[in-house]
Amino acid sequence: MDAFALYLNDLMNKSRHEFAGFNDINWLNYYRDLSLIEERNCLVEEYSKHALFKKTKPFYNTISPGCEICGAGKWSCLFITNKCNANCFYCPAEQKYDEIPSTQSLDFESAEMYADYVNTFGFKGVSFSGGEPLLFFDRTLEYLKAVRQRLPDIYIWMYTNGILADADKMQKLADAGLNEIRFDIGAIDYSIEKIKAAKDIIPNITIEIPAVPEKTERIIKLLPDMIEVGVTNLNLHQLRLTNYNAPKLLKHNYTYIGYERPIVLESEIAALKILNHAKKHHLPIGINYCSFAFKNRFQKAGFRKILADAINIPQNQLTENGFVREITDEFLTYKNLSISREFSKNAVLVETGLQKFYVKIEQSGQRIKLSEEIKSFLNNIALDQEIPMPQELRLFEIYRKEFIESGLREL
Repeated sequence: MDAFALYLNDLMNKSRHEFAGFNDINWLNYYRDLSLIEERNCLVEEYSKHALFKKTKPFYNTISPGCEICGAGKWSCLFITNKCNANCFYCPAEQKYDEIPSTQSLDFESAEMYADYVNTFGFKGVSFSGGEPLLFFDRTLEYLKAVRQRLPDIYIWMYTNGILADADKMQKLADAGLNEIRFDIGAIDYSIEKIKAAKDIIPNITIEIPAVPEKTERIIKLLPDMIEVGVTNLNLHQLRLTNYNAPKLLKHNYTYIGYERPIVLESEIAALKILNHAKKHHLPIGINYCSFAFKNRFQKAGFRKILADAINIPQNQLTENGFVREITDEFLTYKNLSISREFSKNAVLVETGLQKFYVKIEQSGQRIKLSEEIKSFLNNIALDQEIPMPQELRLFEIYRKEFIESGLREL
């Protein structure tokens, strides 16, 4: 068994162990689920030439400016609150309580502090999420205004279930500089009535929903109506299993793949079917499948690169995957970057006029003793050569730190 197969097997074992308390999980079976696998692989193959970000984001027509910024790793998502007024069965986390606005485990008690953070670390886009931002509209508006005042040209969007949306709120958001709004219509039984409140007010209107398999045909039938009410883009996510949503999600007859997180196979099929329909009928709307593979790989790598830029790590020491590469005469070491407000050993201070941050530099994995084979591999990387995924275990571990994995994994 080659290194990649061993890696996938290890991920599956970890998933099964994490969810051992649930006895009714329908894990992927390559014999029983052959028809599903073939259907999925055919759809993936069809869009392999029409996928962005190393073939992890299949798309039709266009993606929104916010999605472009996210893929480039220049996006900060602020959770305005952790409280929500919907009860979606697919929600991955409990959202019962209002808390201080936060991102990346950093709390921002004032709008000015958050705008200062965004400016200091050079983000090109900001989103406001939750919970439900419209539950605390004045707070959302305050943070939006602060970011827009500090950074006049930054792209800003907001996520909402739309329950509390109305034309007055949409106008105030637009006046404060909101560029895009994203509605999760899955929270309101796929009604598009609330979207009308944003039409001709917010410049870009997106529907962003999980691809729920049993709602595939309903979403397809809604596409013309989405276009009519001003929706410019449809973003489709892949359902994933968490300890929180498991009691609800497992009531549905889904098939789970145990990757970095357990993901729903039928959800990916649903997203690609919807995308396929829009393409076949040349519909004037942009649709993308925001796969778990894309989010897990690009968003983490992007934030590591943001931190590396902030502490002036030379580009030739930074891998595509956002790890810091250190080479001595005998060893190769990779280091991970994270951020905190607390001082720790091997942390670099980033100080602004308002606050202090510490970018932590921590070893990721074991030191690797250099051999001639590894030196040759690193030399090929330095020469920017096309490097296939190696099958040998030591080189595979280096490859994972160096590169963002390409494509949606074959089943």
